[in-house]
Amino acid sequence: MTLHLAPIPTTELADFRFGHWTDRTGATGCTVVVAPAGAAAGVDVRGGAPASRETDLLRPENTVDAVHAVCLSGGSAFGLEAASGVARELEARGIGLDVGPAVVPIVCSSCLFDLAFGDAHARPGVDAGIAATRAALDDEPAPLAEGTVGAGTGATVGKLNGAECAMKGGLGARALALGGLKVAALSAVNACGNVVDPKTGAPIAGMRAYAGSADIVSMEDAMIAAADTMAMPLDRTNTTISCIVTNARLTKAQCTKVAQMAADAYAHTIRPTHTTNDGDTIYVMASGTAKEDCPLDLIGLVATRALEDAICGGCRAADGILGLPAYTDLGR
Repeated sequence: MTLHLAPIPTTELADFRFGHWTDRTGATGCTVVVAPAGAAAGVDVRGGAPASRETDLLRPENTVDAVHAVCLSGGSAFGLEAASGVARELEARGIGLDVGPAVVPIVCSSCLFDLAFGDAHARPGVDAGIAATRAALDDEPAPLAEGTVGAGTGATVGKLNGAECAMKGGLGARALALGGLKVAALSAVNACGNVVDPKTGAPIAGMRAYAGSADIVSMEDAMIAAADTMAMPLDRTNTTISCIVTNARLTKAQCTKVAQMAADAYAHTIRPTHTTNDGDTIYVMASGTAKEDCPLDLIGLVATRALEDAICGGCRAADGILGLPAYTDLGR
């Protein structure tokens, strides 16, 4: 029997629940992925200045073997407070690691820098994390909203020539199935570079020729042309943070390997990527409920495809706010 890779709703990853908290006025937000029964997890961190929480627990030699949530947040390092809200809400529901006198939810988190867009004093905090977790667990399961929402609310891309020539990024969520294997990817795209369609190379969002222009120009070509005078944007202000979930049966070490493989999606869709100005992180969570094992390399390939779709989908779904245009505003 020949298997085919097919898109599916994120809701088909029934072992996981998803929720947003969005502040469009302040241009920030957070997105939560909850695994009520826990999930094996790994992480690939390629950023030079990551704002993160509990990533050391995911190292294969460490003893905690289940994660209960991942929180993707705006607000730079201030946004790590949202993860505390996630942990509080999960504890209140009895979700977490039973350590005897208490239940301790294991919540990993990474944040992107959106302080220069919107209100620099608007950051997702404890209440935002609680609200996103309640949305994930209490709302009727539905395909996760994409675009200028959750952790993607203040995301921007294409920043070599400054904010006035940039465009809106966004939060994307896409899922794929290959036989009994199911993989979903969420990505908050706040890259320094341009976002392109990996199949055609056509630009989706990125650096415009000038403020007010609808023409997206190659940031890589612009960098080469300005080699003798080029100055990159502010350091540590760009981050694409992602979470991949699957029903595959994986160990912590295998989850980490899938995260490393899926980082290829960044190279396929963001140009340039992995610059010194980008702090990129990818989490992988595996519930282990698939009926059959699947080759690790195949899982990594499907995860890469799902993440490519999420990155492109988040930017295509974004709408412009605070005067910065998005894909839909340019009539593409």
